Amino acid sequence: MHPSAEHSPLGKSSEYIATYTPSLLFPIPRLAKWTELGVSAQALPWQGVDYWNCFELSWLLPSGKPVVAIGEFAIPADSPNIIESKSFKLYLNSLNQTAFTTSDELRACLVNDLSAAAGKPVTVRVRTLAEVEEEGTTALPGQCIDGLDVTIDSYDHPQPELLRCDPERIVEETLHSHLLKSNCPVTSQPDWGSVVVDYHGSALDHASLLTYLVSFRQHSDFHEQCVERIYLDLKKLLNPQRLTVYARYVRRGGLDINPYRSSEAIEPRNLRLVRQ
Repeated sequence: MHPSAEHSPLGKSSEYIATYTPSLLFPIPRLAKWTELGVSAQALPWQGVDYWNCFELSWLLPSGKPVVAIGEFAIPADSPNIIESKSFKLYLNSLNQTAFTTSDELRACLVNDLSAAAGKPVTVRVRTLAEVEEEGTTALPGQCIDGLDVTIDSYDHPQPELLRCDPERIVEETLHSHLLKSNCPVTSQPDWGSVVVDYHGSALDHASLLTYLVSFRQHSDFHEQCVERIYLDLKKLLNPQRLTVYARYVRRGGLDINPYRSSEAIEPRNLRLVRQ
């Protein structure tokens, strides 16, 4: 369990407060996991963002009429804190019976509270259902490796020793899998995701990547930390000129979490997959 998570609302019975209560947000410092992974907050080996999408965003107009929308939150990957997901949901629910004159007023409130919790500026978009509906869903880029015929018997923890590459062959390619699964480190609930690896470096053995990703299946960690672990293991193996790893997770409790980590300055589009 993350050393701070035991004090969070995760896994505990919680009162659902329907009026604005920003104190519900529970930040969890990233530093402990960064230290475990052997990286320094002052020299992170990646850039990126954590996209959160909220499908249960609602508030009241001054007339008392409710509004529903979809919230998109972009939290910098180098922010000091992640925001614990249940506390995030409880906070968003506290807006349900709170009046805002306009969606811009609501957005400003969200920016202020979430930035304070994350420890760095958070970008917020409040989107209409029509806008998101028009975008539809998208497919992941590159080659899907899920059809490979592999034998797998390792599920308890990530096993980077399964990864193999050919250092004599340098390639540029994008691979993806829908078979990523890990568990919440507090509640042990399953977290289902799809992961993309886009790189320029030593040719990665596709079957070894698939068996490695499946080795996360019973591993307990937060979404962000799983992606960072995958990024670091591939970086060490491939010695890449360029590497981007990201995962799109299935939503739970009206929220999905989508961490992006890259050696490059990227501005990824936050597009939904069919399972989202």
